[in-house]
Amino acid sequence: MKILTITALLLALQGCATAYQSQGFSGGYSETQLDENVFTVTFNGNGYTRGERATDFTLLRSAELTLERGYKYFVIVNSYGDTQQSTFQTPTNSYTTGTINSYGNTSTLNATTNTYGGQTFLISKPSRSNTIVCYEDKPEGAFSYSARFVYDSLTQKYQINTQAE
Repeated sequence: MKILTITALLLALQGCATAYQSQGFSGGYSETQLDENVFTVTFNGNGYTRGERATDFTLLRSAELTLERGYKYFVIVNSYGDTQQSTFQTPTNSYTTGTINSYGNTSTLNATTNTYGGQTFLISKPSRSNTIVCYEDKPEGAFSYSARFVYDSLTQKYQINTQAE
């Protein structure tokens, strides 16, 4: 019974797609600075997060980080995506009910057994990672993103209120 309660609580806590947040129990973004203007930005989703959302949130954090550091543009020089897959099987419970009829020296049992649970669920957790280079001016010869445009577009799409400058 205790295991069922804990499982139900964990499922309730994870009942929504990963929010745009710093890395935590249910996922989120993180970054590593590799040079003065070079970062690896990663977003890990939970089992309710679609791949598109993970990609968008990686771009959003890239744009937000670019603006926070005083830059205007960023170039993705390396990108990686992965999906961790696992399964979860619900416990199986069986219940038997029945009636016994007795007539003299003879007894008859009429019983029914019902089994519940035992379902297997596939859980997919997407993660995305971009290595970005930030620039003050639009770089020539490379496809670059306007950090302000990406930031405004994705915060509007997901109705996120952050404080990037």
